Amino acid sequence: MAKRNAAELLAGAVVIAVAVGFLGYAVANSGRTTTSGYVLHANFDRIDGLTVGSDVRVAGVKVGAVASADIDPASYQAKVAFTVSSAVKLPKDSSAAVTSDGLLGGKYLSLEPGGDAAMLADGGRITITASSISLEQLLGKFIFSASSLGDKKPAGDSGAAPK
Repeated sequence: MAKRNAAELLAGAVVIAVAVGFLGYAVANSGRTTTSGYVLHANFDRIDGLTVGSDVRVAGVKVGAVASADIDPASYQAKVAFTVSSAVKLPKDSSAAVTSDGLLGGKYLSLEPGGDAAMLADGGRITITASSISLEQLLGKFIFSASSLGDKKPAGDSGAAPK
């Protein structure tokens, strides 16, 4: 009986070791990579769904990651700090927008380079920003406008039944 218990114990230990190995591999290769480079800042009215670690993209290509997101106590805007790869130089008149990765996808920060000859340096600020669009608000506006169209009667309609 003791021999059987030792074999079961060994088999259980092997299963646990393999599970821990898979968990370690999954965490190490989760797709969230830190990008070294220079740090930029931007303020937004809304950043719904944008989190620390979210992608920063130029033309759809990942060039960085969101480093921090805080609230500015004076303006009540969201302050976002993000990294951009040192290989990517952005003009001072570049813009930033919180964009969705599809209807049900996550949010990311999309950068549009401007045309200025001067480039943003480490610690620079992007002043042209577009905030996150709330899908719930858009649907609410659509439903409200569609229902208000249905309430209107066509011109010349008195509401009386034809004879």
